[in-house]
Amino acid sequence: MATKIFAAPSPHVHGGESTRRIMGDVLLALVPALAVSTYYFGLRVLMITAVSVAACVIFEYLIQRLLFRSRSTIGDLSAVVTGVLLAFNVPVGIPWWIVVVGALVAIGIGKMTFGGLGCNPFNPALTGRIFLLIAYPVQMTDWTTGVPDALSGSTLLNDVKTGAVSVSDCDFMDMFAGNMNGSMGEVGALALILGGIYLLWRKVITWHIPVSILGTMAIFAACTVMGEGGSLVYEFPLFHILAGGALLGAIFMATDYSTSPMTHKGMLIYGVCIGLLTMIIRLWGAYPEGMSFAIFIMNAATPLINKYCRPKRFGTKK
Repeated sequence: MATKIFAAPSPHVHGGESTRRIMGDVLLALVPALAVSTYYFGLRVLMITAVSVAACVIFEYLIQRLLFRSRSTIGDLSAVVTGVLLAFNVPVGIPWWIVVVGALVAIGIGKMTFGGLGCNPFNPALTGRIFLLIAYPVQMTDWTTGVPDALSGSTLLNDVKTGAVSVSDCDFMDMFAGNMNGSMGEVGALALILGGIYLLWRKVITWHIPVSILGTMAIFAACTVMGEGGSLVYEFPLFHILAGGALLGAIFMATDYSTSPMTHKGMLIYGVCIGLLTMIIRLWGAYPEGMSFAIFIMNAATPLINKYCRPKRFGTKK
């Protein structure tokens, strides 16, 4: 019998790897950040995360069985990862039903509309997060509801942008440990870094995208400060790396296989552009945070980057 050849969209499996194994590693890498968030914000973190995961899994199952009439793929854990990342991008005090709406947009529009895993041009969790930020701006920027008094108030990015505090007033050790306000998955730089190291060790991701994003942000911030004659040449870059969703975005969201470039050269271009866009939005845009928008924009540019950063065919001359 002739061998059957199946053509399928990325991600393609080579060797002994599987989508389920890769997604399982991502979930394990997110555990430290989940633990830190629960420590500072309370058990509501686990409730919001559970709601987000359950909604993503249920919506993917229903869409595949009722609309596509196809076999369910919830066993590959990609919907679970989307649910956790979506939860990490919302405030802990957000109403649970808004999270369900975000899950519907993330899975229904961001993923299944394009054909499912590997066909989606945009990161599903970011699609849901940006929709919620536009549709429910008050709830998505309310950092007080359900948060302990010690952490209530605005985020450090917003306070610095509005001039309420200066960078020199920020406690970088607290930021590193996670004792600051923000979305559930933004806090705890150390936990996110540990998760990133685990993914590098497991070869789920490479260093190219995270390092190019964070390095570009640091250089941009340092040059901006030096250009203005400031004295925060060293503190200002560190602030922008630790504050907001820089680490979460650079390590866990920009590295999504389906929406990031395939070659190392393309990854570096992609990462540098994300870093530049993030800093431009943070320093001169209307929003204090720009990581989500930067990744979303560069997701759209990924096919173009792949086109011009193709590896040379084997056997061709340089």
